[in-house]
Amino acid sequence: MTEKNSETPLKKLMIICAKGTIEDVYAALIMANGAVMEGIEAKLFFTFFGLDAITKKYMNKLHTATVGNPAMRMPGGLAFPSLLGVIPGVEAGVSAMMRKQMDELDIPPVDEFLEMIIAGGGEVYACKLAVDMFKLTIEDLSEHTKAIITVGDLYAMSGGEGSQIIFV
Repeated sequence: MTEKNSETPLKKLMIICAKGTIEDVYAALIMANGAVMEGIEAKLFFTFFGLDAITKKYMNKLHTATVGNPAMRMPGGLAFPSLLGVIPGVEAGVSAMMRKQMDELDIPPVDEFLEMIIAGGGEVYACKLAVDMFKLTIEDLSEHTKAIITVGDLYAMSGGEGSQIIFV
């Protein structure tokens, strides 16, 4: 006996980005870009340290986490000793290496990635609570930011059949 797939196809995707590291921000950007390329309505919601991804001052200067990252590997596959991450300059060096590898793969910087997502019909939002906590204004944020919204607004716009919320 075969079972009929009763799942509704994905039509709407809301991605919440709460961390400002290269790896977290790019995970959100890649998923949103992939969604708009597949014709799925995509909205990005940046909160807490994820706001760095849409804050003009920081968006193209993101770092990768070197302390407490058990998945960090050195060339050759050896585990990166977390303790090395506390040495001045190590995090900046690892982050520069990550950006270089991304450049070699033709992965765009954050501002260009946001532009691609917006051009594909995606939308970018900032969390009101986090914006208020960090004393930011809409002028501090990327021009790609559609609005500063509350969590209630987020839920109102992300519901419906065929919708999914992903937290990065």
